[in-house]
Amino acid sequence: MTAVRFFAAAQEAVGRDAMTTDAATLGELKAALLSAHPALHGLLPRCAVLVDGARVDDEFALAGTQTIDVLPPFAGG
Repeated sequence: MTAVRFFAAAQEAVGRDAMTTDAATLGELKAALLSAHPALHGLLPRCAVLVDGARVDDEFALAGTQTIDVLPPFAGG
């Protein structure tokens, strides 16, 4: 299982700060999140989704992954 952590508005949309997943790819995880959490529809496409600290494409296989972070855009500077 891979840990998925949510921050700021993503955490609010999901209603918790973390969960686990057994999704095979990042795209599969994103689809499952959108299905389970409709509040993410406008937000998830704008989020930075980091797999073990790196940006990857939706076809990326999650086997062996430790952590996925879902980071919405932050205001400020």
